[in-house]
Amino acid sequence: MKQARFLDWYLKIAIGSAIIGGGMEFFMIKTGFYDKVTVLEAEKRAYENSPEAQAVREALNPWRNKDAEATKTP
Repeated sequence: MKQARFLDWYLKIAIGSAIIGGGMEFFMIKTGFYDKVTVLEAEKRAYENSPEAQAVREALNPWRNKDAEATKTP
C-alpha cells in the first residue's frame, strides 16, 4: 500500500524533471551552445596533437627518463 500511496509523488517528480531537462536542452540548442562546444573541442584536440603540446607534456614530466630506465632493466 505504501508504494501505491507514493506513486503519484514519484510521477510528479519524473514529469517535472523531464520538463526541466527539456527546457535546458531547448535553451542550449537555441543559444548555439552545442556549436560552440564542438568548436572548442576541435581546437583542444588539435592543440593536444601538436608538437608544442608534446613538448610541454615532456617538460612537465620529470619522471619520463626514470620510467624508461625502469622498464629497460629487469
